[in-house]
Amino acid sequence: MAGDVVDLIMQDHREVERLFGELERHPEKRPLLVPVLSALLTAHSRAEEAEVYPAAKGEADEADEVAHGQKEHAEAERLLVKLNGTEPESEEFDKVLSDLVEAVTHHVKEEESTVLPKMRRELDETRRRELGKAFVTSRASHLGDRPGEATKRELLTQARNAGVTGASKMDKDEIERAVAKSS
Repeated sequence: MAGDVVDLIMQDHREVERLFGELERHPEKRPLLVPVLSALLTAHSRAEEAEVYPAAKGEADEADEVAHGQKEHAEAERLLVKLNGTEPESEEFDKVLSDLVEAVTHHVKEEESTVLPKMRRELDETRRRELGKAFVTSRASHLGDRPGEATKRELLTQARNAGVTGASKMDKDEIERAVAKSS
């Protein structure tokens, strides 16, 4: 039994916060924890984009917040790619990690104060549990995904969430840029 999608998303948020703390307090663990953080954040984002954001947009009337959240996902993914390519012992790593923590913390705060409470109010428990099951299944299918390596299909989903028009006629790089600069 998967549970309420709102609770599941918030559980992931707490785990990401825990991992951030470990990365900040224990630099010696960075080579082991960066792949864990990357896998969780990437899978979480892809599952939200595929399963949760369309419901939030269509059933909870959160189109603007979903578009904004999608842009924040793109920024977090860009920072994850950078973090993965940075030497864990370097000062640059600390800067990129700080930027990632700030970006994700901001996103979580917004999502937990707008989209998620509205989903809890607007969608009944049965629907939230259906979305929870879909979210968990999608997240599991994306656990091996690496940040910065979204398929064109995933990028088209991101573009739809962000309100980008004409994405089906764009190549992968164009879609990625359009999602990143959307507002």
